[in-house]
Amino acid sequence: MPAIELSRALAERGHDVVLESWERWREPVEELGIEFLAAEEYRVFPPPPVDGSSGPSAADAARALIPLIEDRRPDVVISDVLTTAPALAAEVVGVRRATLVPHVWPEHSPGLPFFGFGLLPPRTRLGRRAWNAAEPVLEAGLRQGRRELNEARETLGLPPLIRFHGGTSQELALVATFPQLEYPRRWPSHVQITGPLLYELPGADAVAPGDETGDEARPLVIVAPSTAKDPDRELIRVAMAALADEPVRVVATTNRQASETPLEVPANADVVDWLSYKQLMPHAALVICHGGHGTAARALSCGAPVLVSPVDGDMAENGARLSWAGCGLMIPRRLTRPGTVRRAVRLILGSRRFADRAAELSRWATTNDSPARAAAEIERLVWR
Repeated sequence: MPAIELSRALAERGHDVVLESWERWREPVEELGIEFLAAEEYRVFPPPPVDGSSGPSAADAARALIPLIEDRRPDVVISDVLTTAPALAAEVVGVRRATLVPHVWPEHSPGLPFFGFGLLPPRTRLGRRAWNAAEPVLEAGLRQGRRELNEARETLGLPPLIRFHGGTSQELALVATFPQLEYPRRWPSHVQITGPLLYELPGADAVAPGDETGDEARPLVIVAPSTAKDPDRELIRVAMAALADEPVRVVATTNRQASETPLEVPANADVVDWLSYKQLMPHAALVICHGGHGTAARALSCGAPVLVSPVDGDMAENGARLSWAGCGLMIPRRLTRPGTVRRAVRLILGSRRFADRAAELSRWATTNDSPARAAAEIERLVWR
């Protein structure tokens, strides 16, 4: 939830902040002293029909939010790139809008691979031409997204948009990722790369395996699977089998996901229901994960290279960016087996270049206050 970290930064700078999200985030938000309002819950993707036949739509959620915005008259409404309801409601009321992008920039630039494909940028002019020739395929999907958004806009009395990516503000878009993970491109003036906005739920202090026994010489490998994409803990099972006889310490978290199939845990490993990434990742020599942006960004901010086995969404894209930036590797899901994972781990741990590059990003994160930078961009939007 980068929005929580941004809200905290804005509140610390003396601004009145209201965070509207789904009910499950109420407690951590209120513990920070930030006002919380429960949002109308609706399906984000794929968007449901505007006729309400499949439950509340973005237009329904926007309609429910309009009275709040009219009552509070905020200086700015900041919404996630995928949640269009707040942006629509703000436009109806006539309030400034900013978009928070909690991963790498998703909009296409000529000559680059399409977002989500998980491919490296072309190295030749011919490669760039090939991607340009394929743009009609991408635009077919973008036209559908524009059509769906314009249907929602029509029900709210808003005019249709001609441009693609109409849910993203053209006043300010905050891209909460490392600039080192962004492919070179010509950047629009309203896009600002802030660095990751990392928030972690509070919890008990974590102890790295070996800390209590004095066995800290072996590298620590953390297995941090997706909380939603691996219900049977397959990534943990493969990693345990791959590293059982390797000279490493392993700690894996199930993220409190239940499974009917028991895990086989080797002697050099521990499995826990939950662990604090910000406490343990600074001790890690490697993080194995599915490639969710928050997990990968946390690992890099702690100086740990990343091995990615993507499932869906933006995971393959994140894996490609990590590989391109030299701070990790990606194994396609179909090839994620003990042997391939073992070889990838040996490659990363056996070469200083991955750790050195991850350390560079960690130093950048230390010297660049990403939440403060994002908050300052919001202030400039309001005060200009």
